[in-house]
Amino acid sequence: MKKIVTLIVSIVIGVGGLLVYELLMHNDENGELTLYGNVDIRDVVLSFRVSGRIAAVHFEEGDRVEKGDVVAVLDQDTFLEDLAMVKAELTEEKALLVKAERTYTRRAKLVKTGAVSESLYEDALAERDRAQARVKTAKARMDRNETALEDTEIKAPSTGIILTRVREPGSVIQAGQPVYTLAVDDPVWVRTYVAEPDLGRIYSGQQATVSTDTGGIYEGQIGFISPQTEFTPKNVETTQLRTDLVYRLRVIVDNPDQGLRQGMPVSVTIDTTPTSARGEDGT
Repeated sequence: MKKIVTLIVSIVIGVGGLLVYELLMHNDENGELTLYGNVDIRDVVLSFRVSGRIAAVHFEEGDRVEKGDVVAVLDQDTFLEDLAMVKAELTEEKALLVKAERTYTRRAKLVKTGAVSESLYEDALAERDRAQARVKTAKARMDRNETALEDTEIKAPSTGIILTRVREPGSVIQAGQPVYTLAVDDPVWVRTYVAEPDLGRIYSGQQATVSTDTGGIYEGQIGFISPQTEFTPKNVETTQLRTDLVYRLRVIVDNPDQGLRQGMPVSVTIDTTPTSARGEDGT
């Protein structure tokens, strides 16, 4: 008798546990999805497009810069001299072009009356064309030198924080060598991963809440979902096994502030409740 009672109790407990498990899973599928990831802030290496000697660097590590701020400048003396020289060359070539055009116009009229030979007319035409080409070449050189002069300044491509300052005034550098590293703080992304069974519960543009261990809460939206599966990275917090396949996704944080730092672990909560199951106010 006791064995029968024990068996019945075990069956009831097992069935009850199964029902509770299924109920919890059902609520989870129609409620919130919590993912874990890390803040992903882009870094930009700032460098000059031309070679030269650094005249000034205006910011220190940790300083905040706005888009368009001049952060470093090269010595411009050589660039100004080169620009003045090509401007003078352009002025000279323009003067020669005016003379060549006048000669061509005069001979074009005289050749019709026979006062000028066909050969002299063709010489004037060729000289005019060469003068026009020389003016275009001089203009191109001037434009290139003006661009080089502009490139003696590094301007912040976007708002951000100076992470590293690599060079000091007086350093002679080649084009492309790093001077600063800038952390772009807008947009700020969160890189996280979703298991394959939950993939159908999310979509691009879906609202998400990002929370930090320090109590910061930020609103955002899913901006990218990878079309390819991959194995769960070792540094991703997940209750699934390492061998489970996941999809990488990016959450774009709205109105980020200084509370979000590169690599910071965060939690991402996504409301996956079907719209029809929510109240009239969407909650």
